[in-house]
Amino acid sequence: MKEEDVNRCQIQEWYPRFKLVSTRTFIHELPESFVQYLLDDSGPFLLPVSISNEDAFPNRIHNPEEEEDYQVSEGSGDEAEPLSPPSFPELELKIKESIETLGGAIFPKLNWSAPKDSAWISTSGTLRCNTFSEIALLLRSSDSLIHDLCHAYDSCSDKTMSRPPNFFLALRKWYPSFQPEMEFRCFVRGQKLVGISQREVTTFYPVLCEKKNDLEVLIEEFFNGIVRLKFESNDYTFDVYVTQDERVKVLDFNPWGAFTLPLLFTWEELEQKPREGDDLDFRIVESRCAVQPGLKTAVPYDYLDVSAGSGWDQFLRNAGEELQRQTKSPEAGA
Repeated sequence: MKEEDVNRCQIQEWYPRFKLVSTRTFIHELPESFVQYLLDDSGPFLLPVSISNEDAFPNRIHNPEEEEDYQVSEGSGDEAEPLSPPSFPELELKIKESIETLGGAIFPKLNWSAPKDSAWISTSGTLRCNTFSEIALLLRSSDSLIHDLCHAYDSCSDKTMSRPPNFFLALRKWYPSFQPEMEFRCFVRGQKLVGISQREVTTFYPVLCEKKNDLEVLIEEFFNGIVRLKFESNDYTFDVYVTQDERVKVLDFNPWGAFTLPLLFTWEELEQKPREGDDLDFRIVESRCAVQPGLKTAVPYDYLDVSAGSGWDQFLRNAGEELQRQTKSPEAGA
């Protein structure tokens, strides 16, 4: 993998060329002061002061008695100058305007990645954001974005830098009707589409079994007619979404291998694909017993109470019993 391959997968690089076949997006260059704010872990967790008085937790109840517990009394010996939260008024105003233009709700993404690992902390449990404060909360809470900020080029054979010169924030329109079963990851090797995988691999969707052949034709035609002609790398992956009226939308591009998940494939399998013939390999979860391990709670596992008598304890026990029942049923071996 070369640095140029990684750079092509930045949303500010590919989106202008695929704008007409992608979801509506506004992209803002981030000031270096905001980038340093995201990187700073030396002090307390502080959200930026909102010039619009918008709160990332609009429904929270402020309890002055509890807040007193965190105040240092005079003469305690631990006195320190209170830290002032940062403020980014120009960026906030630009983002506020973009959110309004996009219908009032977006999900954020940096050059390569979205803060999916911090969705649990939002009031909705998703990446849906209505304000600058909510965006800052997700970005500041995300560990996965450290990849974008510090390690994007770690797998490059010609690595000369640890980060891009500029970072961008993409605001992508939030679609409440989005169906996760209609999102797919496509694998391109030597400018040839060699594999397609269901993107959400922790769920069995019967509709995919019914539509598999039609979906394969739609996605392959989209690749040959648009993606292959406009994206310059030889090896890469791209994610697409198929709408109800059978239009294909490109959602993302990622480098081949490295930090990109192969989903229902392995990278070893995909490396061999060009030598195994001309057949395109389209993989979906074809039964409940074939789902990939994963607990979709949107909460870090360490935060779950799985002790005896807890709700999650019962849930996990029921899930285990259901899995055993399915594997023992006659249909499981079909």
